[in-house]
Amino acid sequence: MSNKREEGTRGEEKAISILKSEGYKILGKNFRSHFGEIDIIAEEGGYLVFIEVKKRNTPIYGASLEAVNKEKKRHIIKSAMYYLKSNRCFDKKIRFDVVGIDGENVKIVRHAFAIEQD
Repeated sequence: MSNKREEGTRGEEKAISILKSEGYKILGKNFRSHFGEIDIIAEEGGYLVFIEVKKRNTPIYGASLEAVNKEKKRHIIKSAMYYLKSNRCFDKKIRFDVVGIDGENVKIVRHAFAIEQD
């Protein structure tokens, strides 16, 4: 039986393959900041896209897309802001996508969430 990290890596590789076939240009993966990690960073449709990948082999813990909760979104957004500042990408249009993998079913959700104003 494989560990959680290996499963995650397989899910990310599957997501990358599908994203490429959908026209995404992959710029990087597993970007880490002290706020958290962004699974994939890509360009698509004029956007710099920060992508979260969630994989589920069984529905015991719910569907993959349900795993991207408010706290996870907050960490992704903070990490994205850190990426933008570190790479001086101030003029880029950005968006947040999620790739959900449930068994063999893969779903890409473009504009899955946005930066909320408090």
